[in-house]
Amino acid sequence: MSRIVIIDYNLGNLFSVQHACASLGLDVSISQNVEEVKQAEAIILPGVGAFAEAMDHLEELNLIDPIKEHINAGKPFLGICLGLQLLFTESEEFGNRKGLDIISGSVLKFPKQIDEKALIIPQIGWNTISSGA
Repeated sequence: MSRIVIIDYNLGNLFSVQHACASLGLDVSISQNVEEVKQAEAIILPGVGAFAEAMDHLEELNLIDPIKEHINAGKPFLGICLGLQLLFTESEEFGNRKGLDIISGSVLKFPKQIDEKALIIPQIGWNTISSGA
């Protein structure tokens, strides 16, 4: 049994993450097996794709509860890209969809403009993040 499990939920850059971990000498495997995820000392949840589709895949594979239990137990967890976004309460990508609700908040679409200045999307660069409070 590997100490670190990269969760395969059919959306992710699994092999690049596995390669990066292996280059660091980490004991890592890729799995979508619920029992292997439950026994992992650490979990990595990579992701490329749409929020709703990702949540659908996690539900179909019965991985939501094991992920939540792992995080709530204080075990190491790394969400990469979409894998991090899934931790939020919800996302408005392609309509509203509930997430894992580990982090209270919403994943919001970039506005089309800020202070009457049009934004170029997709946008790559630094932005200000606010808590909404």
